[in-house]
Amino acid sequence: MWNTHVYSYPMLLLSANQVEKSYASRILFKNVSFGLEDKERVGLVGPNGAGKTTLLKILAGKIEPDEGQITCKKGLKIGFLEQTPQFESRATILSTVLSKSKDHDEHLGYAYELMARFDLISFGEDFLVQELSGGWQKRVALARELLLQPELLFLDEPTNHLDVTSILWLEDFLKSAPFSVLMITHDRLFLQRVATRIMDLSPQNTHYLLNIDGSYIQYLEAKELLIAASQRHEKVLKNTLRRETEWLRRGAKARQTKQKARIEGAHALAETVEELRQRNQQHQVGIEFGDNFKSPKKLIEASGITKSYNGQALFSKIDLLVGPKTRLALMGDNGAGKSTLIRLLLGLEQPDAGSIKHAEAMRAAYFEQNRQTLDYKKTVLRNLCAEGDFVDYRGSKLHVRSYLDRFLFYGDRANLTVERLSGGEQARLRIAQLMLQDANVLVLDEPTNDLDIETLSILEDALRDFPGAVILVTHDRYFMDAVSNKILGFPLKGRQSRELITFADYHQWEAWYLEEKDKAEQPLVTSKTNTSNQKVRLSFKEKFELENLEPEILKLEETLAGYLKDSEDPTLLSNASKLTEIHKEIANLQIQIEKKYERWAELTRPSS
Repeated sequence: MWNTHVYSYPMLLLSANQVEKSYASRILFKNVSFGLEDKERVGLVGPNGAGKTTLLKILAGKIEPDEGQITCKKGLKIGFLEQTPQFESRATILSTVLSKSKDHDEHLGYAYELMARFDLISFGEDFLVQELSGGWQKRVALARELLLQPELLFLDEPTNHLDVTSILWLEDFLKSAPFSVLMITHDRLFLQRVATRIMDLSPQNTHYLLNIDGSYIQYLEAKELLIAASQRHEKVLKNTLRRETEWLRRGAKARQTKQKARIEGAHALAETVEELRQRNQQHQVGIEFGDNFKSPKKLIEASGITKSYNGQALFSKIDLLVGPKTRLALMGDNGAGKSTLIRLLLGLEQPDAGSIKHAEAMRAAYFEQNRQTLDYKKTVLRNLCAEGDFVDYRGSKLHVRSYLDRFLFYGDRANLTVERLSGGEQARLRIAQLMLQDANVLVLDEPTNDLDIETLSILEDALRDFPGAVILVTHDRYFMDAVSNKILGFPLKGRQSRELITFADYHQWEAWYLEEKDKAEQPLVTSKTNTSNQKVRLSFKEKFELENLEPEILKLEETLAGYLKDSEDPTLLSNASKLTEIHKEIANLQIQIEKKYERWAELTRPSS
């Protein structure tokens, strides 16, 4: 649907020149300059609080820079998917997708096409957006931005709240997208697979921005070399400054022009060394989980547990043993039952069948997905220390402000209420609370949302070193692989079996997922071969159903082809009601055909 043109050289869509932004007395960034070209996929990374979202809003024209200039190609169409999309109260999926269009009739057909492409049509056009999960709301918001066919799309944490299968879908979508993308994300595998350039926004960089053409791995290699070079440069300048300082201490008189210039040069050198020192200084979060008591070999033992909601089975007959050094990750779509299984294992809910035993010495610390343990009206300090000035950390009294320094809550930031913190700061504070608990089981439900890459790396190391058990739910596949030694995979949507499958690592799960996906999408033309070569135990009724499926699907596909041809008829462009009916039929036929294919795959699957 996007208009395409052929260029002999990349077209510059947008350029930023010497951009600066401050809040209160704090400079977020300054002297930031770069350009964005046609069909680029750029990843914007950097520590929490560096101003990545602010920069994105400046580029999109939502806020003004303090200094500098943004120049866009004439008539540039920009889309902006916010980290937490906003929707009108009681808005439906269709009305939301069309909400930025000035002419609904003109864009109605494309709205239905996007809804079908993003699997939203299965909910129905009148389904309320507020009743969707966070991941499906992200899809609605993305369809809303794409309706106007942007040339440049800004994405702020697009993978947050998406399950892994949705992230895989988004990866494929962006890699073949006919527009440019600038995305903020801390998902390292997503960056590696999608981005063609990495921009690192940080006060530690010269002019605040490090710009590396290439993949995320190439960026890491380049940054490592630059950091090493900067540290060597600091060392050389320190030695030079030491010699100059010694000369000054000998009492050299500044009468001659050369001596005076040397003294002034020593002062300038001292400022340069201090600037380099601050740039090279690493302010890292201090995460360390302790286990101050000996753990039994069996912390949690689950036998044959089953759970259903509203008559729908989530999982059945799960046997699970959790002991010290267990590193278990739960993998599945949103709504598959991962958080429910966690609550069962912790004894917060009861299974429908089966039993769960806890060791007498079992102590669990639980990072909840929505961090509800935080008191959003209280300050950072009082969330850790309700009264007094000391916290009990691993058997020792520690001043609460010293403890908060470990999590980068310096000075007045300790007095901020939690509701004023960024998502990354709230996650760090929740981790700080967990570290004060004596626990031999850490249960982390989506701890990676909003954390920057550096903090994720430190958290990975802390969890690997933890002597107790770790149970983890995360959409961050890199983090999952770095921490876990076993993955428990939940069944895919539409599968009748509710038994869970064990995988050694994420890549094994992805290979299985792609294989299952290919089976479901296997072309029907092979149906006769498959049914003749495979021994499938079918009842008379099922055999009759299978024999009639192929002609039914062929008939539906012929009908769909007819409607698709009608939708391209120029004479219908002025007939909005007729065009609406055609696109509704197209969406319904696509759903019917998909269901028929799924049923055919079930009937032709070999019996065990």
